[in-house]
Amino acid sequence: MKNIAVLGSTGSIGTQALDVARNLPGEFKISVLAANSNVELFAKQIEEFKPALAVLADESAYKKLKEKNFPGTQIAGGRKAFIDAATFPEVGIVLTSMSGFAGLEPTIKAIKCGKNIALANKETLVVAGEIVMKLADEYKVKILPVDSEHGAFFQCLQGEDSKSIKKLLLTASGGPFRGKKAEDLKNVTVNEVLAHPTWNMGKKITVDSASLVNKGLEVIEAKRLYGVEYDQIQVVVHPQSIIHSMIEFCDGSVIAQLANPDMRLPIQYALTYPRRMKSPIKSLDFWEMRDLTFEKPDCETFKGLKFAFEAGLAGGTLPCTFNAANEVAVAEFLKGRIKFSDIYDVIENAMIKREVRQNLTLEMLIEEDSATRKLSAEFIDGR
Repeated sequence: MKNIAVLGSTGSIGTQALDVARNLPGEFKISVLAANSNVELFAKQIEEFKPALAVLADESAYKKLKEKNFPGTQIAGGRKAFIDAATFPEVGIVLTSMSGFAGLEPTIKAIKCGKNIALANKETLVVAGEIVMKLADEYKVKILPVDSEHGAFFQCLQGEDSKSIKKLLLTASGGPFRGKKAEDLKNVTVNEVLAHPTWNMGKKITVDSASLVNKGLEVIEAKRLYGVEYDQIQVVVHPQSIIHSMIEFCDGSVIAQLANPDMRLPIQYALTYPRRMKSPIKSLDFWEMRDLTFEKPDCETFKGLKFAFEAGLAGGTLPCTFNAANEVAVAEFLKGRIKFSDIYDVIENAMIKREVRQNLTLEMLIEEDSATRKLSAEFIDGR
């Protein structure tokens, strides 16, 4: 039985990870649950899984949770307690399923304690991939990708030498606005942005998918995970979301991973690796499947992907700047304070104005994240 910590248990990935645990009784012990502020759902999760430790990062939510009685579960609260939850002694795998820059510190702490990481928090590798991968190597920790695309690459590489990779073919659904032009995006509503055609995800990642920022984050993540150059990563729009990504090898062979779009599959493989186990995911029916189509992404309309390549190639603090500006912009868009197309302006402004620094440290990245958020908020307020 594997002992697991689920960080971000009330979010989209976290709740689906717990569903995986339900479908494989006896395989996992959920030793730690950690979330931000959803007291009602979190309390139900504690009652069901009876973890040894449960943590809410939000202090006011923690105070409400303390009023309830959970025999056998230690209750803690606050940002520090959330980070420390990643180091819980009996845990062997930490699923990092929280969103954004907030996942970086707990991931690093978990690695330094020798925990394997089931990585759903792509921002960790985007902003600090060089640091995180070096630490994983130093502490002999596995980074098991949970993203459907990186989980696909991971599966395609089983039994293969990563040095034989010619090209990573990173698939993208194209989001709800595939085929639209910049003029069409100016007045789209939050509900239209959140209406993803194939995936059911959290709000932030759904907005990122619509802007292609999410695909850009995955490009930078792929560079870090697989050690390729940026000209070896090709984004391919595949609206059916059946092929989750492909690898072209040096001999011209292309290996793909296919499945119905269901995040429980890459989550389960990361948690059960190296074993494959039965899952409730619907099988593909190749007699019924009609078309699998592929397109080139429109990087001039959906500039998030273009900005990500620029940030990744520059390296240093610029990927952190890119990510922080986007997090601020998406939050303000979801509040109705800016338009969808303004997200690109916020990112571009930050990338132009922030100085790129190399020789990264964690402290430098925390400083860059904070400074970029301040700059981006001021830019939005001044519009």
